Amino acid sequence: MEPDIFLLDHREIPKPEEIDTFSSMTLKEQLSVLNKTTPFKVYHSATLERFIRVYLKDRREYLNRLIEKSAYYFPLFEQYLDRYDLPLELKYLAIVESALNPVAVSASGAKGLWQFMYGTGNEYGLYIDSFVDERFDPIKSTRAACSYLKSLYDTFGDWDLALAAYNSGPGNVKKAIKRAGGTKNYWELRHFLPKETSSYVPAFYATMYLFTHADFHNLKPQSKETVYQHTDTVQIKGSLNFEMIKKFAGIPIQTLRSSNPSYKKDIIPDIPGHTMYLTLPVKYLQQFLEAEKDIYLAHSGVEMNPKPGESIAITQMNSYIVQPGDNLNRIAIKHNISLEKLKTWNGLDSNFLISGQRLVVTDKKKSTEPGVNKKKNINNTNYQIYRVGFGDTLFKISRKFGNISISELRTLNGLENVNYLKPGTELKIRTKDAAPQIDHGNKS
Repeated sequence: MEPDIFLLDHREIPKPEEIDTFSSMTLKEQLSVLNKTTPFKVYHSATLERFIRVYLKDRREYLNRLIEKSAYYFPLFEQYLDRYDLPLELKYLAIVESALNPVAVSASGAKGLWQFMYGTGNEYGLYIDSFVDERFDPIKSTRAACSYLKSLYDTFGDWDLALAAYNSGPGNVKKAIKRAGGTKNYWELRHFLPKETSSYVPAFYATMYLFTHADFHNLKPQSKETVYQHTDTVQIKGSLNFEMIKKFAGIPIQTLRSSNPSYKKDIIPDIPGHTMYLTLPVKYLQQFLEAEKDIYLAHSGVEMNPKPGESIAITQMNSYIVQPGDNLNRIAIKHNISLEKLKTWNGLDSNFLISGQRLVVTDKKKSTEPGVNKKKNINNTNYQIYRVGFGDTLFKISRKFGNISISELRTLNGLENVNYLKPGTELKIRTKDAAPQIDHGNKS
């Protein structure tokens, strides 16, 4: 991350010959106009002017990139700032905090666009565990930041002090007020604040000024990024992983990651009491919705990625449905099998489980429907040949024809222990006027 790019110290004071050509008088006039249009105290000072000139001299290219990124994030920030009845100018605070990097991590452990520490994040409703860190979620972290900023302003009644408290904590600001003799003027007590916080408010005002007067200083983005309105969210009904979404919906993994930075391990877990969302660029939304049923069914065990020749086909009689709180070791003990066998039979490469997922727990062959024990002869005149295409699965093919089940497809084509279909494979499909042919018994 690069949030400290906006915090300067005395070593960065520009030399006279390096100062930008615009005059201090021009700057004073521009700041005076800006001060009249905002609830913040945007007064000219030597410190603020120094920040502005250093940014223009040394960080022009970086400012251009930030202006480009702001087209994506600022509409989101403004939406929630308005909802909380907060000044829209607070959107510039995220630039000082994280340089608009949604996965920014500071040396002290603060994370996300709004740089929440673990405790403060929890206090303001951000969920954090091994799979999810909502400090990285642009929407939820923005909502939490609005709530926190509103609380700080209610405490201090002054935006300069609220900003300082956001950076260093309200306790440090209260101590600084006391050490400064009770004054609540930020510029008089800033030297009693932590070193970073003493330059925090000037950095905020310098950023506000430069974005407001970007054209005057010839600051402009090199290209346009997708604006936030071009994305949408879908409520997730159960656990999913990005690989499965990519496989069935064709959405690139990197797109899923960049749109959903709060999911740390490419997994959207099913957390009781929490509603989980998937954010997607609008152009991919229809692809996901069309593949949604296939994705969930794949997770429930209809479609797996087993090791060829080692896995066992799932039936109602040889399987167990994963319950909330289950783990592989517990399931293995419950069914008196080894953990290794359990993973092998189900083609599992990890210990990750999904509530509602069906797992094979025995290698004993049992009939799925008692009383049907003979394999009926197949009359080839009642069947057609289907050539497997790229991305086809048994589930998709059964839905495509409508009159044939996955079990019958396996029986007709000798696919009892096969879950992956190679493109080009020819499958026998029963025609609609033929009776279903399913083998429910053991092979001789």
